[in-house]
Amino acid sequence: MLSFQNTQLALIHIPLRLYNNFLQAILQLLLPTATCERSIDDNYGAVQPPDGWDEEQLFINISVTPVECSIVCARKLVNDLFVPVLESLDTSSKSEVHITTEDFVVMQIDGEGLDADRRVLELTGPLALAGISIFFITSYYSDYILVPLRYRNRVTQALEEKGLTFVDDTSSYINPNHHSRKSSVPTFEVQPPGTPPPASVSELQTRTFATLKRRKIVPTVDSNVRLVQCGTRRDSQSNGSSTPAQDALQLGFVKCLISAPCPKFLSLTLADSEPPSLLIDHTLLSNFPPEVLMVSKDEHLVPITLDLRGLPAESTGIVCGVAGRLLGETSEGFQKPVEMSYLSTALAGTVMVEEKELDRAMGALRGVENGVSSKLD
Repeated sequence: MLSFQNTQLALIHIPLRLYNNFLQAILQLLLPTATCERSIDDNYGAVQPPDGWDEEQLFINISVTPVECSIVCARKLVNDLFVPVLESLDTSSKSEVHITTEDFVVMQIDGEGLDADRRVLELTGPLALAGISIFFITSYYSDYILVPLRYRNRVTQALEEKGLTFVDDTSSYINPNHHSRKSSVPTFEVQPPGTPPPASVSELQTRTFATLKRRKIVPTVDSNVRLVQCGTRRDSQSNGSSTPAQDALQLGFVKCLISAPCPKFLSLTLADSEPPSLLIDHTLLSNFPPEVLMVSKDEHLVPITLDLRGLPAESTGIVCGVAGRLLGETSEGFQKPVEMSYLSTALAGTVMVEEKELDRAMGALRGVENGVSSKLD
């Protein structure tokens, strides 16, 4: 099932060197009524919830990657919490922080039916080929697609044209063919105005890797980072009163966020419809009592990072092309797909694969799989 959340979101890119400048705002976004203290240079006192907090907390994502700190939250919370910090910075630092001027809406995809990668392909492929820009965020319970608010009707139309039926009174869809495989791939970047969308997946992939080559963007891996996907237990979800499990969970979040100088890798997703979800470096698990987290027992995931800060704002289709190659959706892809998941942040893309698949994935992204000449050399 897919449903729209009734909120208007903005994305924020914060360079890692400015992470500490925004840490108080991040903690306030996460814990609007908490008292948060840090024992090093900064001391944060009691923080108060911004006006209208209850109406604006439908969806939040806080991600720290090797490239950036990326925040997704309601536009009102951006203005209340982050814009004042931005205005306090010097001119040079201000220019490094980016806040989207366009509002986004978020669609939630439940975890049932297809495998995660096929579920994403089925839903995002029609949007990519229709030239609709999206961001994708993976979580333990569900996946989320962010689309520009102005394209909401086009999103519905594009999915309905592929046989997906939206239920009017719930803004959700029912797919009668949810077990069938679709030849489609996702894209998470912004479609350039006036640029026609690709006519096929192969054309989209060609554009993607041509752009990467031209901008000298290569996939990178930090050998010291191994990720685990975690869910929190439903009895630790906030219901208006504090519980020991909730307190322990919130304390763990704070410990992760104040890791000096910043977490190696963290993606925290908060939605009003389900418990919090975490994608974190395995070394951060010690910040949580084992009874408050449900940790995936699968092999650790390795993040492959694409630093997209050097791309023009109108670039499109980077992750879409990468996904098509790894999942075997084009002639240059694998016969046996590499299972993968996705995290799209403000100015970067992260593809996550199991350790045993890392060499195959990196080979494909460098264009050496199946005799393909390297596109990233």
